[in-house]
Amino acid sequence: MLSRTDAYLLILGMAAVTYIPRALPAFLMDKLTLSGRVKRFLSLLPYTALSALIFPGVFSVDAAHPLFGIAGAAAAAVLALKKCPLIVCVLAAVGLNCVLYLIV
Repeated sequence: MLSRTDAYLLILGMAAVTYIPRALPAFLMDKLTLSGRVKRFLSLLPYTALSALIFPGVFSVDAAHPLFGIAGAAAAAVLALKKCPLIVCVLAAVGLNCVLYLIV
């Protein structure tokens, strides 16, 4: 069993270990000069991460109606390709799913 002091030291150590790798790039980015290709790559990372988080949910949104998730994702993708704002894409996908649930 850990003493209270050991537990606090353990928590502080874990916080430092997770904070340092996140904080260092923020401080060092001003001193680095990146090529255009690297800047473009880094700018696409949030979209890639978001896609990886959302994509599995499209197929598991409703076990009884798996096509509803695909239809909502397709509607959002079409609107995103037409350069609609993010909120419009999300509301269209949700609205389409609401309509589909009312019909079925």
